[in-house]
Amino acid sequence: MVSTANARAGESAGNLPADVTSFVGRRREITLTKRLFAEARVVTLTGPGGVGKTRLAVRVANNMRRSFRDKAWFVELENLDDGALVLDAVIEQLSLGGPSSAASLETIVDQLKNREMLLVLDNCEHVIEDVALLVDALMRWCPGVRVLATSRQSLGVAGESTVVVPPMQVPDPDHLPPAEAVEQFSSVRLFVDRAKAAVPEFEVTEDNAGALMRLCHHLDGNPLAIELAAVRLRSLSLQQLEERIAERYDLLTEGRRGAPPRQQTLRALIDWSYELLDERDRRAWARMSVFSGSFDLAAAEHVAGEGKGVDILTAVHSLVDKSVLMREEDGGEVRYRLPHTLRDYGLAKLADHGETGKVRHRHCAFFAELAERFAAEWIGPEQAAWVQRLRHEQDNLRAALRYAAEGSETGGTALRLVTDLWQYWGIRGLNTEARHWLDEVLDHTPRDLPERARALRISAWFSLLQGHLDKAMPKLERATVLATQRGDEVERAYLTLLHGLVAFFQDDQRRGVDLVGEALEKFRRTEVLAGELWSLHALGLIKGMGDDADGGLRLLAECIQLSTEHSELYWRSYAQWATAQVQMRRDRADRAENSVKEALRLQRELDNRLGIAFSLDTLAWIAHRQQRFERAARLLGTSSALWDAVRSAPGFWARFAGDHDQHLMQIRTALGPEAFDEHYERGREMSLGHAVDYALEIKRHSRRSTAESAEDNVHPMPLTRRERQIADLVAEGRTNKDIAENLVIAQRTVEGHVQNILTKLDFTSRAQIAGWVAGQRSGDGADSPAL
Repeated sequence: MVSTANARAGESAGNLPADVTSFVGRRREITLTKRLFAEARVVTLTGPGGVGKTRLAVRVANNMRRSFRDKAWFVELENLDDGALVLDAVIEQLSLGGPSSAASLETIVDQLKNREMLLVLDNCEHVIEDVALLVDALMRWCPGVRVLATSRQSLGVAGESTVVVPPMQVPDPDHLPPAEAVEQFSSVRLFVDRAKAAVPEFEVTEDNAGALMRLCHHLDGNPLAIELAAVRLRSLSLQQLEERIAERYDLLTEGRRGAPPRQQTLRALIDWSYELLDERDRRAWARMSVFSGSFDLAAAEHVAGEGKGVDILTAVHSLVDKSVLMREEDGGEVRYRLPHTLRDYGLAKLADHGETGKVRHRHCAFFAELAERFAAEWIGPEQAAWVQRLRHEQDNLRAALRYAAEGSETGGTALRLVTDLWQYWGIRGLNTEARHWLDEVLDHTPRDLPERARALRISAWFSLLQGHLDKAMPKLERATVLATQRGDEVERAYLTLLHGLVAFFQDDQRRGVDLVGEALEKFRRTEVLAGELWSLHALGLIKGMGDDADGGLRLLAECIQLSTEHSELYWRSYAQWATAQVQMRRDRADRAENSVKEALRLQRELDNRLGIAFSLDTLAWIAHRQQRFERAARLLGTSSALWDAVRSAPGFWARFAGDHDQHLMQIRTALGPEAFDEHYERGREMSLGHAVDYALEIKRHSRRSTAESAEDNVHPMPLTRRERQIADLVAEGRTNKDIAENLVIAQRTVEGHVQNILTKLDFTSRAQIAGWVAGQRSGDGADSPAL
């Protein structure tokens, strides 16, 4: 993703999660929260688990996002188990960043200080001190930023307002209204909505209305409790359910008088849900609670499936059916997730069973083995699939690292896990997180482990990527001593390669050629393909940027051929980019353009953000040579945003930095400062997908404008058939009531569709919808008019 909040705002409404279930009630809380933002810059939604804080925050953010130039942005903190990662989570999920890794807070402030945006920080209670420090800095230095937090307690920062999210409105069991009036209570509306999802034929009748209202009273209006109870209608009548929950609540709250009533109710219902399960499902629930974020069936079977007669597939089906596990599907892959409250409950049960250590160890072993397979299979045809797989498992990989780093007997596992993932960290631009884990693992593991040399070497590489040569060199020296003592020829070859790259970074070409050439011979002798490809790329680039362009191009061609033979994308893309660099030095801009565009296509497939930053920069230079100055300025803007996102900078590579600065100054002179700044900022504001399309000069749709206007980022038809039908009626000047009567649907349904249309098209008025419809009818093809 492009690195600033504003960068994606031009293409979307931010990164707010979709609420896949219908939203019921909470009008008062929404209004109150919005009103508080008129007086306060920080509003925290507090309340117990299951009360609906996250869903309320998302709804408020969706309602308010148009009030902010840079829209609303969402950061999920639930799966962090280390407050030190809060800043990295914010940087990654907002795609912020900057070259400095030592001052991440300063980086966030620098990126957001000129933004006008609503920042949602979700599930803060377990890392509240680190969140409070972040929010305090934002309030001091970022005047256009507003923060909406969800937490079981307030943040405690200056100027904070809190909204206690109450239970939903419930009927008074002693004064029940008639059946036709039951849906005046938001808790009843929610129950009915979820009941119909579980049992489509469910209806409120005179016979069951009383039981329904008493049941919602017993559930104390807690949304999670209501959803857990509603699914029980698959096996019980409403009257049976009401009787059992009333009895259960009275029994289970006897010993918990010190807890708030709504917490007693939710705990009672979760207890009841747990005890209704058979032993297989109970055990599976407890064991699957060690997962962080989502997980797939294979992981569940390995981690939770140990033991005679444990059928995890059947247990998963059962727990999904009972709304304990949430099912998610993305791109044909099904994954599962435990809601936060149910995960905490499962962890407590796991401790009661005395299985916490054993199951966490299996979890760690599973993901360590996954990382080992990734490292072993990286040079091959599945690189893009591997990156996607590890993105899904990132929270679980962090949890496994945490467990391994803290264990006295798992130091070797921790070192192998963190080093096996180094290619993934680099591709995702998570350089600072990689350094965090490497430093932590190196600090907490024995110094005699054989994996230590590799970890020191990789830690040095990430320091180099972020321009910290002073921190890289001592690590390289220690790694060299360890590898020499152990006689590890492969590790010594990698260290020789890195020393050669350090020389190149420092503009010492001769030393760089000698050392990288020596490393290449070692890798060939030991038949290490990954090292050979890296060395071919590095040596070709160093020679080609020096006085041996022909020799450099031959080496790069060899790297491209070898990587193509193995269906490898990563080093092939870098070799194509390096070829473009050499061709630029020979004044062959057309050949350079073909090479770097091929590099960019491969890097997009891998989502290699550091590689994309290099390629966008180089394409800007080529556009400059072609005297396409506006395009050159915009491409420099896109690359600048991406350099920030991966927390790196052209200045970290001495030979590259000089060319970058020279081109930038000459483009600025050609356009003039004002025009340059305008196009540069427009480039920074592009989304990543739009930026790559623009760089490759790909038109998403046939347009009447020229290729130079590709930055308008046209999307496919964003509306469903029903939404398009309603948009057409809006364009005719029809009211929501007229539309409802015309289509024979509820007026509330029309209102929901109109809101969805406004959200999808990023509009604020019905007049804009009418303008969009007119544009579609005239064949303009634009998804939105100029605003």
